[in-house]
Amino acid sequence: MYLIGLTGGIASGKSTVARRLVRHGAVHIDADHLARVVVEPGMPGLAKISDAFGTAVLLADGSLDRPALGAVVFRDPAARERLNAIVHPEVRALSNALIRDAEAEDPDAIVVYDVPLLVEAGVDHPFDLVVVTLADEQTRVRRMVELRGMEAGEAERRIRSQASDADRLSVADVVIDTGGTLEQTVAQVDALWDQVHAEGEQRTVRGAP
Repeated sequence: MYLIGLTGGIASGKSTVARRLVRHGAVHIDADHLARVVVEPGMPGLAKISDAFGTAVLLADGSLDRPALGAVVFRDPAARERLNAIVHPEVRALSNALIRDAEAEDPDAIVVYDVPLLVEAGVDHPFDLVVVTLADEQTRVRRMVELRGMEAGEAERRIRSQASDADRLSVADVVIDTGGTLEQTVAQVDALWDQVHAEGEQRTVRGAP
């Protein structure tokens, strides 16, 4: 198995990169999806959030009121840390299980673990490669306004609540510049896939009897 850690700031093009890798044949594990799963009704993560933040972050049916929780944590670093201390361990346990399952199904699988908070959460899976998507803040704000309907001020706050580009670049093995055209981004991803696939074939040859 070859494990790629894919990270980048909000609206930096991670989803575009992940989709292209999946088209090539990669197995995609999405940390954002796992973060939703671990706080579903009946999951321990939701009970811990309710204990920490009160019933005001729950809807009438007992499920998580994401906008209400988001309004708290994106403006309060201490609250965000409390939330992360609850969610990150739950996500890590689930991602570990899914990575093991992918390897058991195909020992030669190329797995892309798409984890926006790789730096913030100190995610330390044994990655073979860490890929960082990069776009300037102005481009990211524009994407969030145009594609997500977010106000510019809120977009800027969300960007600045995350790790800095310098922090992400410090852990990067490969940087995908997504600030240009889609075709330029795709070309970089295709080159990355060729590199990873070639490395996988070399490992297979070296390990052959």
